Amino acid sequence: MELVKNIKKNTIILLILTTIILFLILKDDFDLIVKTLSSMNVWFILLAIIFFLIYIVLRGYVNYKIVNNPRKISLKEAIKHNVIVQFFNGITPFSTGGQPMEIYMLTEHDIKTSEAATYTIQSFIFYQVALVICGALAVGYNAIFHIFPKSVFLRELTLLGFLINTLVAVGLFIVMFSDKLTKKLTKLFIRILHKIRIIKEKEKTIEKWHSKLDDFHASAKSLRKRKKLFVYGVIINIISLVCLYIIPLFIVFSLNDFTSMNVADTLVSSAYVLLIGSFVPIPGASGGIEFGFLNFFNNFLKRGALTAVLIVWRFITYYLAMILGALSFSLEKKGD
Repeated sequence: MELVKNIKKNTIILLILTTIILFLILKDDFDLIVKTLSSMNVWFILLAIIFFLIYIVLRGYVNYKIVNNPRKISLKEAIKHNVIVQFFNGITPFSTGGQPMEIYMLTEHDIKTSEAATYTIQSFIFYQVALVICGALAVGYNAIFHIFPKSVFLRELTLLGFLINTLVAVGLFIVMFSDKLTKKLTKLFIRILHKIRIIKEKEKTIEKWHSKLDDFHASAKSLRKRKKLFVYGVIINIISLVCLYIIPLFIVFSLNDFTSMNVADTLVSSAYVLLIGSFVPIPGASGGIEFGFLNFFNNFLKRGALTAVLIVWRFITYYLAMILGALSFSLEKKGD
């Protein structure tokens, strides 16, 4: 019941944010944007949707390979889980809702909670490493070719996003390889928070976090034994991210514009936009994502075309995922 209330509340917030954002981006060039949208080639839009679905399927496939037990979870179920995870990531700040839901759904397939947590952590590690690799390539490409001369502030903001994601990845590896060190640091951090009265029950909090770290270290030990899976999982995640990052190019092509952007410009621009979105503390990174997209892609597209491409891109990569996730979750609940 509490879950349903939170979903409804967050959905209402998203609808309000969406209305405000649409008003802001449409108010100056409404007629031009509508005309541009109506002139788009449907086949290229369909191709963009297909690439987004490939992204979803590949993410689900990685989770299927991690569990490595088709008797407990099929590929179809793993993909459906990922669609639902997209929904819960989309309605929670910093995309924090997906992982608990993934663990819950895995336990529904007779997988122990500790094992489900291990699988989910491994999936997160694969994705985070892939995200950092793609981000590093994007930052390196822009450092050489300087494709964002108009976006100095946002470029620096993106570097901050890249740094945060890199620190998360490095932190994960430190935790993976040093059980005692991480527990000592966790205990020290909790004691500091207790002294400044942010945490009330010190010992209970330490015990709770040590339990979580035990699950994480169990995952790390399992992962160290599955080196080929680690490499394979990272590669598949990189391919999935490329499928996601290339989508704006097909939308630009739908305008019968085949010269304004190339593959490299699109991949780097998308990587920069999503790096900024990774630390916007609003469900779906709403506002921040749109702001980043407009400012990075305006290096290649004119105003009317740019806004039209943003609207279609945002619908495919966010709202379509939300719709599919909500439908899948609804069908899942009815099947229980």
